[in-house]
Amino acid sequence: MPRDHYEVLGVGRDAPADEIKRAYRRLAREQHPDTNPGDPGAEARFKEATAAYEALSDPQRRARYDRFGHDGGAMGRPADPFGGLGDLFETFFGGSGLGGSNFGGRPRGPFPGEDLETVLDLSFEEAVFGCEAEVTVRTAVVCAACEASGADAGTYAERCSTCEGSGQVRRVRQSVLGQMLTTTVCQTCSGSGESIEHPCTKCEGTGRRIESATHAVKVPAGVDGGRRLRMTGHGAVGPRGGPAGDLNIRLRVADHAVFERHGEDLVHRLHLPVTQAALGVHLDYETLDGPEVLEIPAGTQTGAIFRIRGRGAPHLNARGRGDLLIEVVVDTPTDPDTEEEELLRRLAETRGEAVAEPDAGLLSRIRQAFN
Repeated sequence: MPRDHYEVLGVGRDAPADEIKRAYRRLAREQHPDTNPGDPGAEARFKEATAAYEALSDPQRRARYDRFGHDGGAMGRPADPFGGLGDLFETFFGGSGLGGSNFGGRPRGPFPGEDLETVLDLSFEEAVFGCEAEVTVRTAVVCAACEASGADAGTYAERCSTCEGSGQVRRVRQSVLGQMLTTTVCQTCSGSGESIEHPCTKCEGTGRRIESATHAVKVPAGVDGGRRLRMTGHGAVGPRGGPAGDLNIRLRVADHAVFERHGEDLVHRLHLPVTQAALGVHLDYETLDGPEVLEIPAGTQTGAIFRIRGRGAPHLNARGRGDLLIEVVVDTPTDPDTEEEELLRRLAETRGEAVAEPDAGLLSRIRQAFN
């Protein structure tokens, strides 16, 4: 058996509408799943509070509930024979009816807050392996003075007299199709359904204030620059208790001194002297995960690629990692000294390879310097 709606909201059975609304707003903030990430029962409690508010905020449904309990809470609500057609007319014509009929028009609730966007700078390693970071944004938060109601202390928001609390104004006009009932946002209350005679002095009646807020961000392993993370419900709160928007975080990743990112693979152009490329060498090679022994065989040419599997970036939201690709670039000596040049010439003579004649003027100056 579901719990009593009044018990869920923590109000008496004679509680006025404004007290029920305040109680629901408080519970919604406390029990929202986004504010209780480690509590598996938060979503159920949030839905329970929402169901209780929906039943008690409507005078007719509340009267049926007081008389029949849970069995009568949904009685008497007329079915909408046209399904979502009312929303279709509202989208294209700004109204909710055609020919004098009402296609499911409904009161508007508090408007949601704005989505926000910010940039998070990451090092190359943080993007590859993931990390926990923080972002600080200027955003709209709940006004603590009025608890998001927008009304000054000791006063309350009242039902808008223009729209009778629906947030909408309906007008009948003639068209080629006959009478059309159009629905527009109430200009008096801006669609909130409430008017405030004494606005809160701290937030000027908006129910929210602009402050800096810091959010913890869990960056998954394998992200790359330009990717966006979306944090639902961490944007600006809506006016007068409206739900919060989302926070979109664009990632900006710094370059690495050695590696380049190509999808999940990392690429390094390794420069080797001609002696190591010709004779081979075992190198202590530093990867992002630590040192590895890299064996360069004798006779390695420029363009040769060595692959170390599983030492690239992780696949985002999947198992496994890319590879580390090491592309060899053989460096030819450009300014050999006299001894090095003589060794190279003897090597060329031994191999029977023709080379350019030495610069006589340069050799003469070198000999004069030693004389």
